[in-house]
This record gives sequence, C-alpha cells and structure tokens, in this order.
Amino acid sequence: MDQSDQPANPSSVPANLDALVPAAIARKAEDIGVAKTEMEFGRLFVLAVLAGAFIALGAMFSTVVTAGGGVSPGLSRLLGGVTFSLGLVLVVVGGAELFTGNTLVVMAFASRRVRLARLLRNWAIVYLGNIVGAVATAVLLVFSRRLEAGDGTVGLRALDIATAKTHLAVPDAFVSGILANTLVCLAVWLSMSARSVTDKVIAVVPPVAAFVAAGFEHSIANMYFVPVALFHRLLARPSFWRTTSTTADEYASITWPRFVVRNLIPVTFGNIIGGAILVGLTYWFVYGRRSSPDPI
Repeated sequence: MDQSDQPANPSSVPANLDALVPAAIARKAEDIGVAKTEMEFGRLFVLAVLAGAFIALGAMFSTVVTAGGGVSPGLSRLLGGVTFSLGLVLVVVGGAELFTGNTLVVMAFASRRVRLARLLRNWAIVYLGNIVGAVATAVLLVFSRRLEAGDGTVGLRALDIATAKTHLAVPDAFVSGILANTLVCLAVWLSMSARSVTDKVIAVVPPVAAFVAAGFEHSIANMYFVPVALFHRLLARPSFWRTTSTTADEYASITWPRFVVRNLIPVTFGNIIGGAILVGLTYWFVYGRRSSPDPI
C-alpha cells in the first residue's frame, strides 16, 4: 500500500459509534447464527447452562421485588419486568447461549448458510443446557432458605407465580409464548446494533420489561419459576407454613406433569414461532434475501 493511502495518525481516526442499521444487523445475525451452529458440544452446553442460570437469577430478582404489597399492581409489574431484564443483560453482555434468543439462528438457515440438522442440534443442546442451569439455580435458592426468610412473602410469591403458570389454559400459554419471545428476540435484535455495553443494556431492558409486565410466558424463565416452587413446597420447613398461615396442601396442584404439559410444551412452541417466524424470518425476508451459498 502506498503511504499516501494510509492515515497520518491511525489513532486519530474516530471510532464509529453509530448503531448498526437493520440491514447490517441482519448480516450480523446470520454470521452469529453460523458461528453458533459450528460451536463444539462442550462449549455450547456450558454456555447454555450459564444462560439458564442467568435467566433464573433475573427471575429470582423479579420475585423478590414483587413480593408483598405496598405498590399498585401496574407499578409492581413494571418493577418486576425491569428487574427480570437482569437475566437477558447477563446473557447478552456476559456471553451465554439462550434457547429463545437462538431462535434467530433461523435467519442463517433461511439464507442456506446452515443445514436444518445443525440448526436443530443447536436448539436441542441449548434447550437442555438451559434446563440444567435454571433448575440447578432453583435448587440452590431453595437450599439457601431465602424463600423462608422474614415473614415468608418471597416464598409465597414464588408459590403464587407457579400456581398461575400451571393453571393457564394450553392455548393461552401458547399464544403468550409467541408474544413473549417476539419481545425477547426484538431485545436481542436491538442489542446486535449496539456499539457499547451501555447500548446493549439500554436496548435489552424495555422489551423484556414489557413482556414481563404484560404477563407473557417465557419457557426458560418458567424452567426456574415452577421448579423453585415445587422444590420449595417439598422442602420448606414447618416454620415457614406456620409463619405464613398456609399449608403445602394448598399448593398441591403444582405438579411436574401439569407444568410440562400445560405450560412448558405449549410455551416452548410459542416461543419458537415468536422468535423464529415473527422476528427472525420477518427480518430475513426484508433484509436478508439475496444470493446465498450452498449450506455448509
């Protein structure tokens, strides 16, 4: 290269701090999708466990903040949503593999850059890892006895959340899952435009706060919300039930079969449609259609 083509002082060239435009986000999303499907099993699984734990920590934070009374229901929902966004912030900034966010990998598949088998492999491994991380966090929290602390309002809040989730009608859970992951994937999409950590956090919080405040259903969050209640009901000491003037039998309707059949399965399929179709394929149709190489 001729010296005249080089900047006199490279350090003086200003960095581009502008957010990526949607077309550039689409290209970035495809590149990220390819990288995700090429990741070896061990690394992918561990990052998925981390994501499940991160979402569980956000769910725990939301449970604590919304326990008890003292504020209006709307404000309580808003605070719960803002605090829950901690989970996705940890995933996006800290680096982890979240199943609901990975539904956007469908963009790379639509451009024929990855095969269907690689896409499904990624989803399966990440989903399993998310379960492990979320449930393990639930177990740790129950054994910490923090749900029994004070007057027991946090423990009761955890039980009430799980009761509401396991008593949803299946069609309601399915549609709620669509809406939830539409917002979650929009948060991930916006975070891909960011040039800084601050940008990523600001991009993530509003959509996540919106889906939580609206009461929509997120499969990975529910892998924490319901198991923590199930373990708490089983392992809570008699003093908790005396303090709260309740009994374990009052929450006997929270069961593993009810959770899996009436909530987790329909919500998971709803999450796939919301993320992969309403966000991923929609943006691919607008910005990603072009001559694509054969799948790798």
